Amino acid sequence: MTVMLHHHRSEPEVHVPYYHSLGRVPQKRHTVHRRPDGGLYSEQLVGHEGFTGTSALLYHVHPPTTVKSVRRLRDMALEADTDETLKHRKWFTSRLTGGGSPTLDRVPLLFNSDIAMYYVAPDEIDAHFYRNAQADEVVYVAKGQGTLETQFGDLPYRAGDYVVIHRGIMHRWKLDNAAGPTNLLVHESRSHVRPPKRYRNEFGQLIEGAPYSERDFGVPRELKTYDELGDFRILVKQYDALQEYILDHHPFDVVGWDGCFYPWTFNIHDFEPIVGRVHQPPPVHQTFQGDGFVICSFCPRPYDFDPNAIPAPYNHSNVDSDEVIFYASEDFMSRKGIEFGAITHHPDGIPHGPHPGRAEASIGQKETKEVAVMMDSFRPLKVAKQLAPIEDPTYHTSWIEAQHAMVSFCIGWCGHQTPSCRRACSTCPISDAATPHSSGSSCRSDILAGRSGNASVCL
Repeated sequence: MTVMLHHHRSEPEVHVPYYHSLGRVPQKRHTVHRRPDGGLYSEQLVGHEGFTGTSALLYHVHPPTTVKSVRRLRDMALEADTDETLKHRKWFTSRLTGGGSPTLDRVPLLFNSDIAMYYVAPDEIDAHFYRNAQADEVVYVAKGQGTLETQFGDLPYRAGDYVVIHRGIMHRWKLDNAAGPTNLLVHESRSHVRPPKRYRNEFGQLIEGAPYSERDFGVPRELKTYDELGDFRILVKQYDALQEYILDHHPFDVVGWDGCFYPWTFNIHDFEPIVGRVHQPPPVHQTFQGDGFVICSFCPRPYDFDPNAIPAPYNHSNVDSDEVIFYASEDFMSRKGIEFGAITHHPDGIPHGPHPGRAEASIGQKETKEVAVMMDSFRPLKVAKQLAPIEDPTYHTSWIEAQHAMVSFCIGWCGHQTPSCRRACSTCPISDAATPHSSGSSCRSDILAGRSGNASVCL
């Protein structure tokens, strides 16, 4: 017999990802909580750091331990690219084969002992239930919408959401394929993922001035209880392998739970960008932290407002961190040749910065519409071997190629030996010949306005 119960709470829609409760729980922890037939509901504590970290208490119709069989399905250890040359790299995820399962067909991207990144464009709804027992997951929904079904209740998600699934939380992705394709960028963290410490006061509340507040988090809103016996397949990722468990009852048999450990969402468009009179460094974009890495959000925002400000970032060398950027739009102020789903990796040990012409082009601009997710790791990253077929082999030389192209164009059009179009040149064909532009402003504005024929190479 199948009995499915629905539990709703008549509460305000505003919640924080701290204490939360759904369904029926006893007044005191670890006390009697009886089923209608007089038996006890089975209590389960789920949490991290033993009994001292964040946790939740769940009350099951059936004990969660009634396993009928278990077997190891396959190895999931990551293999690195044999090319260990120190260089900037770029890949195009659009060239990956799409389809498949949101949990079983993930393509590895980069990894170290703290974090691993994957990409998947699934089109199947899993029949199995899934639990990552070795990592927290932060899944960025680049495209798509649907519901994450969990023991804690249903958690709706949409494009732009970060879906945070802490280690050990059983779930199943229910894709809304009718609404369009799904693209997921998955971060697997060996440590507990949380809001940055500097955004929180000593009591755990997000402070004024943080780029988001508790009101921005989505939490499970509806708890569905399934009382059903049978063979239910659960796939568990642990020991860098996939394990199969067959449970004798539906695992979503929770009648109530409470605590501070559960899945939640945060949408990138709810991040409030911090801007300034001049360029602000990447830490102002930080969204999450883990041990050994941070995740940052680049969102549509106004540019710097000093008239002499250069909105594009300066060249920099992060001597103890790798930078990975996933481009969720086709625009990024400091890069050329970007498309949706492109990924760049700028390793520590060598400087990186804007492509030639991008700093000049950014002067005077008022805003950006870019959307991107950045992960900075504090230990070197390995590149997964699966990325070899989708790599741009010329990316590491794109700075010098763009610089040479800009110089060549300016010499050809302006007739003088200058590395830019900002020198005085009253006969420059991309400006008003009657108005010499010794300041370079007319030349630059014409380029930006697209009145320069092939001058786009300068940008």
